[in-house]
Amino acid sequence: MKKYMFKRILFSIFSLLVVVMLVMVLVYTMIERNVIFQTDDMWNKKSNNDRSIYEYAQYEKYGYLTYRDYTSFVKDKYVEIYGEEYFSQPDYLADKNAVQDPDNFQSNATVQEFIQEYQAKGYTFKYFAPMVFKSGKTKPGGQGYLLAVHEKMPVLRLFDYIKGFITIETTNDVKDENLTDRYIRVEKDPYSGLFAVVGSGTQHKYLLYFDNRFPFIHQNWIHINLGTSFTTYRGQEITSVINNPTGELIKTMQQYPAMLGTDEYVETAIDFHSLSYNPGVLSDVEKTQFPDQYTVYQYKRGGLSMIQNSFVIGLIATIISYMLGLPLGILMARRKDKLADKLGNAYIIFIMAVPSLAYIFMFAALGTSLFHLPYKFANAEVKVLAYILPTISLALPSIGSLMKWMRRYMIDQMNSDYVKFARAEGMSEKEIFSIHISKNAMIYLVHGIPASILGCLTGAIITERVYSVPGVGGLLTTAINSHDNGIIVACTVFYTSLSILAQILGDVLLAKYDPRISLSEEGGGGR
Repeated sequence: MKKYMFKRILFSIFSLLVVVMLVMVLVYTMIERNVIFQTDDMWNKKSNNDRSIYEYAQYEKYGYLTYRDYTSFVKDKYVEIYGEEYFSQPDYLADKNAVQDPDNFQSNATVQEFIQEYQAKGYTFKYFAPMVFKSGKTKPGGQGYLLAVHEKMPVLRLFDYIKGFITIETTNDVKDENLTDRYIRVEKDPYSGLFAVVGSGTQHKYLLYFDNRFPFIHQNWIHINLGTSFTTYRGQEITSVINNPTGELIKTMQQYPAMLGTDEYVETAIDFHSLSYNPGVLSDVEKTQFPDQYTVYQYKRGGLSMIQNSFVIGLIATIISYMLGLPLGILMARRKDKLADKLGNAYIIFIMAVPSLAYIFMFAALGTSLFHLPYKFANAEVKVLAYILPTISLALPSIGSLMKWMRRYMIDQMNSDYVKFARAEGMSEKEIFSIHISKNAMIYLVHGIPASILGCLTGAIITERVYSVPGVGGLLTTAINSHDNGIIVACTVFYTSLSILAQILGDVLLAKYDPRISLSEEGGGGR
């Protein structure tokens, strides 16, 4: 079994890389890149050459390319020579303004130096000539630019993604010469009363800590970097988007770090366990609140995160589906062609024939009118009640599916030779169904149990949209509509990983359930 698992994991990793590569090729090379500006208000405010430079800056941020601006190259060159007074030096101004002369700029020594350096690195060059009125005055946003541009190959883009997929914070993460006291150690946590792992020189102050929020132990030490959302969530890490609570702010009486040991408290929603390093200059107010540069924070919010909302609804729906679907399927098989079987088949036909959107709206109308359940998630006064309608709507088709397949497999088993032999031995129909038929019929369904559970993490697109559930169900479709490449790639990695894991767990569970199935290559008789 170990050999099987090792081979399966290696093949799974290879499959995941292939899928991510194909998605990156599709997203970054087969779709026009300028679609990312369709909802970009800043792009609309730019004009002429400034708009072109803004486009290249966005292309670099989105991962299409890397580029170097000649102006920044000149700045770096003269900062080394003159220090912070570079901007007033005549030779700096002359070199900087060289690109404003489209006829003679290539003869400038610094321009030649710039071209030679980046040409050796495989860059190509883009020159945007100054745009002027007939009077000779430069148009708004029309000054000249010279760029060195390097398009990213899909393989290198995939390599960069893998390289930064998992990061671990160290004491060298903060690039600040003034920070000399760097450490990672265990200290008493004033906010939980327990012990915590804290750092100095790390990006976050609290690396490992406890609090009263499930799962009660949290960490900022190891990061899984699925990517960054640039369109939908404007620069937020995707792992933060799906993991942070989505409810209202929770204010409590707390002390700022500089107030610890005093009797001074303030009512605030700040999560002091989220403190991260601020490389800038602290304001006077910040200096009275924080004893160090760890001043950047997030707020405490109630409720569940996007992925938790989807998982809770999906998991409860899955449990209901198996608790109802399997017994009803068994009942239909035992009462084949009788009233119970006909009613069950009528439900299966109905739930499979009617479009999902139609029956979701129908059950939503029944739930709100008959039982006064909240329709929209945000409007629920009692948040627990908001989960009822989406959970039931999600469970209904799964119940029908399990009924159908359990009935089919049960009927197939009823005609098997071993059933006839059991009857000949005098076993009762109840014993035959409970000991033999139902267990053998379950073999075909056991493999799908891990997929049903892990699939809850991906959410339900239609159900969550109808009931306005703040889950992950619509994350991918929203990203595609807004051309948010970071979320598209992240969802691909997430969904593919869950599918692969579900297949492996399904094989293991099936081998445990059915002794005739072996995952070992040794011996015979296994499937």
